[in-house]
Amino acid sequence: MNEPTNPPVSRSSLLAVEDTEFLLRDEMRSIRFALEYSKPDLELRDWGIRSTIIVFGSARIASPEQAEAAAKAASNDAERSHAETLGKQAELYQIAREFAQIASQRGGSFAPKNRWRDNVIATGGGPGIMEAANRGAHDAGAPTIGFNITLPHEQVPNPYITPELYFRFHYFAMRKMHLAMRANALAVFPGGFGTMDELFEVLTLQQTRKARPTPIVLFRESYWRKIVNFDALVEEGMIAADDLKLFEFAETAEDGWASLIRRGLDTNGTAQTG
Repeated sequence: MNEPTNPPVSRSSLLAVEDTEFLLRDEMRSIRFALEYSKPDLELRDWGIRSTIIVFGSARIASPEQAEAAAKAASNDAERSHAETLGKQAELYQIAREFAQIASQRGGSFAPKNRWRDNVIATGGGPGIMEAANRGAHDAGAPTIGFNITLPHEQVPNPYITPELYFRFHYFAMRKMHLAMRANALAVFPGGFGTMDELFEVLTLQQTRKARPTPIVLFRESYWRKIVNFDALVEEGMIAADDLKLFEFAETAEDGWASLIRRGLDTNGTAQTG
């Protein structure tokens, strides 16, 4: 009988880390979850990023360039009306961009202390307000983070994220954990379901004291008052009146930054992440 000259080759002979079919089994979900925690955490530590300022807001808000292009291309009343709406949205884009530039210049991302950087701008990595914030930090020459998510209709990362600080997630829960866990402050611009989800998760963590106190500012009070009846929540006994002190409103980038500073944003690199 002829003996085989080489051992049989099969998928079972692969190292576990080489076997993607094995790693993608349902039973390995907990391992994949742990990996999605560890990879960004270690990369951020290697970069010396200890804390962030998170900027949330709609992916659908137009940039000034997009609004201008729509206005030039408009050929009927409906298109002109749409272009006007985009122009109003572009004001928010500009505020988010300016806010991120101010935060990057004054917050500590340029001045590592014992190798650590604080208050680095971080977003969900997509277009709209997320792009504006990453762009503002990029304008200042500061590092800036994008925590992107894989979706059925792929969300393309914006071009202003520092390439080494662009992370992709499969699990929304782990992505939201990374957004919240090292945040020194939260700046929230008008948005939809995703923005609401992220805002109320952080508010819940603050309300229940599961996270350390973190200043929160909501930009464009008229939008938030229209969308969420905060006072009715108090009147109906669903939250305490003091819960409304968890956040403030702002209209301009400077006002937003002043609110965070007034409410205790640490810019000296002494706050501890949790």
